[in-house]
Amino acid sequence: MSAVEVYHEVSGPAGAPVVLLSNSLGSSLAMWDPQAAILAERYRVVRYDLRGHGRSPVPAGPYTMPDLAADALALLDRLDVERAHLVGLSVGGMTSLRLAAAAPDRVDRMVLCCTSAHLPPASNWYDRAATVRASGVGAVAETVVGRWLTPAFAASSPALVAELRAMVEATPDEGYAGCCEAIATMDLRPWLHDVVAPTLLVAGADDPATPPEHSEAIAAELADARTVVVGPAAHLANVEQPTAVVQHILEHLDKDGPA
Repeated sequence: MSAVEVYHEVSGPAGAPVVLLSNSLGSSLAMWDPQAAILAERYRVVRYDLRGHGRSPVPAGPYTMPDLAADALALLDRLDVERAHLVGLSVGGMTSLRLAAAAPDRVDRMVLCCTSAHLPPASNWYDRAATVRASGVGAVAETVVGRWLTPAFAASSPALVAELRAMVEATPDEGYAGCCEAIATMDLRPWLHDVVAPTLLVAGADDPATPPEHSEAIAAELADARTVVVGPAAHLANVEQPTAVVQHILEHLDKDGPA
């Protein structure tokens, strides 16, 4: 499958280093609201909706991780961005990792949040894709949001829970299912030694979907990587610990000097 023209938004000073933000399964680029404005004070921030999500096109699935990486690379090409920092969470982190391995000359630094290089069993993802195609994303929305936030945080933030659930339910069924299938077939472990970008892995201490050991396993195989754990935080650590996550991102990206 060829790359699709994903929907994107750009903010921050023209001419500043570019930071490409890639979102989680079942979310839109709005999931980066807690960090985008702060990052845009010194970086050119490019947010986009994954294929099949938000306002991006919804080609028929299944998708693959190379498809998702090709979409991100094509977006950089359309914006005439030669090199960018990559920041991705969950499937956005997987996409960033695949792009950094396949096109290392296009990536400066990378931050991977709450993600994994391999997330078996594949049957879980195929089953979820089948459920969504049969009954709609609404059938899994409550379970998804339940993994995104710790129970205590969710109980104290009912309005946010409702907002996140609406985000999941707004995701096109085919787009969600297609990305589930991309995760089902994903094994990035053979690609890790091709990644040269200095990488920070940010793990949620209470993440039930991609626990910290997934981040640590990636870091152990990369040439230049380290892991930090933030908590309390489940899968959307950037939502539950917004200040800590953006501070870690900035500290990592500013290693070469602030913009």
